[in-house]
Amino acid sequence: MRKLKLQMQMTIDGFVAGPEGEQDWVWLSPPDEVGFQKIVDLAESSDTLLLGRKMTRPFIDHWENVADNMPDHPTNHLAKLIVDMRKIAFSRTENNIAGRNLEVDSNDLITSVEALKKEEGKDILVYGGADFVTSLIDQDLVDEYYIVVNPVAIGKGLPIFNGRKVLKLESSLALKSGKIFNKYLPFRENQ
Repeated sequence: MRKLKLQMQMTIDGFVAGPEGEQDWVWLSPPDEVGFQKIVDLAESSDTLLLGRKMTRPFIDHWENVADNMPDHPTNHLAKLIVDMRKIAFSRTENNIAGRNLEVDSNDLITSVEALKKEEGKDILVYGGADFVTSLIDQDLVDEYYIVVNPVAIGKGLPIFNGRKVLKLESSLALKSGKIFNKYLPFRENQ
């Protein structure tokens, strides 16, 4: 069975974006080759990407632009992986969102994700947005959490955890940028 892997940037005080969705704090640390390679490795281990409706349009526009128009950009390889990957935007309000290899799913989230996990192929990756990821977490659909903790506190913003969620730290890598790349697994009583 395929795994659903969550990869998100997070502030040291637990937010994935500012109150209005701002993520300018992600770029305060200098780029880190090791951390970026971890992100590429995760993308290469997956063939399906799940997105929340609110983030889909800017996300698709950004990565298609980098893939098509910036061949020398340091993220071009990742952009091509993302553009070529099957993408599913979950939405109750939109039926069609333009983008390469993009489909819209308005069905029950649990039913859809469980069916995707049973399909043949590589793993499934999710980057966000915050509300969508919170829904996945609340329904215990995430199998692996890859949280990049940034050395910045923003005081208030958008969390992805609504309440208590016990996770087991699988690995942790301190990066030269000051960020920490953590892999967590859901803690289950029978472990």
